[in-house]
Amino acid sequence: MNKSPDAQRMEKIVSLCKRRGFIFQSSEIYGGLSGCWDYGPLGVELKRNVKNYWWRVMVHERDDIVGMDGAILTHPEVLKASGHVEGFSDPMVDCRTCKARLRADQVIEKKGIQQCPNCSGRDLTQPRPFNLMFQTQMGAAADESSIAYLRPETAQSIFVQFKNILEVSRKKLPFGIAQIGKAFRNEINPRNFTFRSREFEQMELEYFCRPEEGMELLEYWKEERLKFYENIGISRDRLHVKTVPDEERAFYSRGTYDIEYDFPFGRQELEGVAYRTDYDLSQHQKASGKSLEYFDEETKQRLVPHVVEPSAGVDRTVLALICGAYSEDEAPDEKGKMETRIVLRFHPRMAPIKCAVFPLLKNKEPLVAKAKEIVDLLRPHMHVFYDESGAIGRRYRRQDEIGTSFGVTVDFETLGEKDAALRDTVTLRERDSMKQERVPVKDLPGILVSRIS
Repeated sequence: MNKSPDAQRMEKIVSLCKRRGFIFQSSEIYGGLSGCWDYGPLGVELKRNVKNYWWRVMVHERDDIVGMDGAILTHPEVLKASGHVEGFSDPMVDCRTCKARLRADQVIEKKGIQQCPNCSGRDLTQPRPFNLMFQTQMGAAADESSIAYLRPETAQSIFVQFKNILEVSRKKLPFGIAQIGKAFRNEINPRNFTFRSREFEQMELEYFCRPEEGMELLEYWKEERLKFYENIGISRDRLHVKTVPDEERAFYSRGTYDIEYDFPFGRQELEGVAYRTDYDLSQHQKASGKSLEYFDEETKQRLVPHVVEPSAGVDRTVLALICGAYSEDEAPDEKGKMETRIVLRFHPRMAPIKCAVFPLLKNKEPLVAKAKEIVDLLRPHMHVFYDESGAIGRRYRRQDEIGTSFGVTVDFETLGEKDAALRDTVTLRERDSMKQERVPVKDLPGILVSRIS
């Protein structure tokens, strides 16, 4: 069966991610650990760039948001109060024919008959609840008293630390608490590469407010989050806002938006922006017996704040960046013959490597020395890569394929051998257009920093 262009594109992306060191299957040499992924040298840089930029715009550039980093191991009473122990489950179905384990919403229906999407078998079990949380034990005794959970989301540690952070930060409503961290869900059927995984990372904000501000702030944060994605290079044309209908929303939510992205495998959620009312703080206040109220100095009133939550997936954002950046075009080789060029068109602020530096020839010591001098000049400002092996065209192609934004070539003009006026200048090449310009070495840091930021 011929694969669709989107399926072929996704295969190329997955292949590139492994070949160039973005993402590897976890424990691959032992057959792999399903739903778990390891980020290689380039992937970890891309992921860090996403997280750093999120933290910058959400925390460092604002006066009304502070950060925290909560523990992964979670007290069972926290997750009982939040409803996760009782209600955090998906209906699961088994196919008796091919032994596939499926979420109930993955079962297909043809002519009124439910079938397995893998083998088209009709011998399916009845749906049954499957709790998605990973349970573990703490301490020496393996009994009920030792049960703990790996957190299924980062939000709950924010809610239970609300009063402590309020006291030390001295913030007034509205204000937010931000967190980036790992979360764990025992997905029935991990799929679509890193999109649905058992171990993943979240970027979450809990923005606390007065009840009358909730709906307005829901709209505000929806727009802010769309700006974020555009500012990291995700095309607005591929982003869609879904208003989650009443029957699909959590019972405590008064409004939820899903920000979706057009992946090669379909339109899927990148982030949820939800107005959760005062449900979370009220639940923890009731279960713990500790006050989580806010005292308004102006009105002298006490209230349990409401909250708006933008919750984004780091891994999904990274995958969207890679899918959106992947491109193929035509470029000339060393002999002028056109060939297919694979290029990752990352926004410069997201690119794992900002600039690659090349001496034209590796066996000419003055060229190599000057190139390494330029690397030292740029390193305090950005992530730089030095490459001296192979023809210069091949080196350009390698950097294009991993999304490096700029290339700097040190040639004989740099040494002033052909034209004294060109001494201490280099060729600066831009990845997407492949245009080249001559710039003074001393101006390189300023030029590159301005184009990256």
